[in-house]
Amino acid sequence: MLNEHTLDQLRSLRLDGMLRAIEEQATSASADELGFDDRLTLLVQREVAWRDDRRVARLLKAAKLKVAGACIEDINWRASRGLDRGVITALAGGDWLRRARNLLLTGATGSGKTWLACALGTQAARGGFSVLYVRAARLFDELQVAHGDGSFARRLAQLARLDLLVIDDFAISPIGAAERNDLLELLDDRIGTRSTLITSQLPVKAWHTYLNDPTLADAILDRVVHSSHKIDLKATKSLRDPDAQQAS
Repeated sequence: MLNEHTLDQLRSLRLDGMLRAIEEQATSASADELGFDDRLTLLVQREVAWRDDRRVARLLKAAKLKVAGACIEDINWRASRGLDRGVITALAGGDWLRRARNLLLTGATGSGKTWLACALGTQAARGGFSVLYVRAARLFDELQVAHGDGSFARRLAQLARLDLLVIDDFAISPIGAAERNDLLELLDDRIGTRSTLITSQLPVKAWHTYLNDPTLADAILDRVVHSSHKIDLKATKSLRDPDAQQAS
């Protein structure tokens, strides 16, 4: 076991993963049989894994996902909902985020839109992408407040830097001129550089009518719909695997 001074130096360098690995090796008989290079390799690997875990934990905390425990592994594929395993597997790989593509999830209440959006948000955070979940109504309220206190430009810049912005329950209530303008500015800052995931009970084909302004509707839909992935959920059963529910 290393002396206390060396251990304190590791703590001051914030090498917590390496420190824990050293403590474990000190109580492991099998570790004594390893050579210096092998033991050093294990220490470095443990530190890298420790930092990766902490980064993912920070990203998940910042994401504020409504369903924090949602994850791709728990999808209930046995329920009929028109969910394509190949599509979800591809999305889980994160290429759509690297290419700054959008994702639109539609379906009736209870079809699992929010859960799936949060599961994909979790997967994105695991991949090192910054994520934020927000309900559409709350987002518009926050932006209106930002207009009033002079922080609108700063807030838009913060949202523009997010790798994935999850907007839940879009088009669930009437939209006004101010909300339309804010939505256009928000999407304009993100188009081609970051991904936006939107869930809605309203079919995508009805969004133009919902926006109730042909000119702005064309501009908004041009930024969010074209070249986006679209999934229409039809399930009435829980999207979460019942086996996972029992285990949690």
